[in-house]
Amino acid sequence: MNATMPGAAAAPFSLCVYCGSRAGLDPRFRAAAQALGTALGRRGWRLVYGGGRVGLMGVVADAALAAGGTVFGVIPVSLQEREVGHTGLSELRIVSSMHQRKQTMAEAADAFLALPGGIGTLEELFEVWTWRQLGDHDRPLGLLNVAGFYDGLLDFLDQTVAQGFVGPATRALLTVDAEIERLLDRLHQQAGDRPGRPPLELDRI
Repeated sequence: MNATMPGAAAAPFSLCVYCGSRAGLDPRFRAAAQALGTALGRRGWRLVYGGGRVGLMGVVADAALAAGGTVFGVIPVSLQEREVGHTGLSELRIVSSMHQRKQTMAEAADAFLALPGGIGTLEELFEVWTWRQLGDHDRPLGLLNVAGFYDGLLDFLDQTVAQGFVGPATRALLTVDAEIERLLDRLHQQAGDRPGRPPLELDRI
């Protein structure tokens, strides 16, 4: 399941995961983050995420590491203390700003997936979705709808289509599933095992 680069050793398929720096109140959120991290490690994929040790961020990273996975975290210096930068990762990169964090994460990813989270998670997902709509990248986007957490958001997104603000093709770019392994399979299939990654053109940020 790894994407390969000609003339080089196999590079692991890299999934950028957006999720909360809090764990939330429903224990199913934590369980899903742990199951996702475990699945990534078992598949030999690399987790790319925001570099924190708290909340769902820490859960997914710890699970991936425990399953033998590689984890690349990116955290701005301003959040190093608030999100408690994870010192046990394969690589933790400390950057100067949120813009640099998001760009570094995006450039390292073959696909993107959002777990439950707050406004930061939503902002990251919608930004990378907007970049996809604008043609800045062609990488797949996934939403793991744990315990119906995103049902209200999905209804709203359908309303934006119904009212003519979002086109059906743009809406269809977001792959939604409640089952982890199936969603990972779908994202991997959409990304394809193409050699290397075309560069992202993110000069806007």
